[in-house]
Amino acid sequence: MKRWIPFVKANPVVSVVRLQGAIGIAGRGGISDRTVAPLLEKAFRRGKPAAVALEINSPGGSPVQSSLIGARIRRLSEETKVPVIAFTEDVAASGGYWIACSADEIVADACSILGSIGVISAGFGAHVFLQRQGIERRVHTAGKSKSMMDPFRPEKEEDVERLNRLLGQLHETFIALVRDRRGAKLADNPDLFTGEIWVGQAAVEVGLADRVGHLEPMMKQRYGDKVKFRRYEQRRPLFPRLGLQAAQGILAEIEERAEFARYGL
Repeated sequence: MKRWIPFVKANPVVSVVRLQGAIGIAGRGGISDRTVAPLLEKAFRRGKPAAVALEINSPGGSPVQSSLIGARIRRLSEETKVPVIAFTEDVAASGGYWIACSADEIVADACSILGSIGVISAGFGAHVFLQRQGIERRVHTAGKSKSMMDPFRPEKEEDVERLNRLLGQLHETFIALVRDRRGAKLADNPDLFTGEIWVGQAAVEVGLADRVGHLEPMMKQRYGDKVKFRRYEQRRPLFPRLGLQAAQGILAEIEERAEFARYGL
């Protein structure tokens, strides 16, 4: 029978939260504020962890979800007085890097891809195909700005201008966030906010990461060999439901693979 011995200091605990996949809307797979909120709450508030470590492997996605997750991490860190260290894996780019910036430190693997501080909007145009098939596209709106970038109609110059304006506003928000979180660590590099990416030590040299290293050895060096790791990650269903949800899951997987493929992964 185990006896409780008072005044014996417990081994330090590091909460490890895994953030894997593209960042998007809840219910479509990947990462969203709604799906990771319970994990983050437990990681920060269960017991008194010495630190929260984020394992990030994400090519990005929704700017809004990235912002919500990053803000939640900062809020919990400040409320609980628990430091946050982000450890990047294959890629922490675009929205993935946005989330990494919520940490007090960013540690990269020697082969991690970081950066891509920019905003992208991708689509397709099928109006020529429809014309060849004798199909007419009909769109009626109340409000001249209601329809924009319709892929089944020819691209309009004013639509492109509006989209570029929106992308520019999102880009400025992203840049401001990175400047605020990384501050004087950032190098005076003209490519820093162009969507360029850096690998491992090169990311450290431009200030996007603090050092190259790995989670367990670094945490043991900092908190001792007896540090314990308490892990939290999203559970994905073993057998997706039939019908619409299954189709959405397949589409989400395709979208996620396309996001990773942008970085050669």
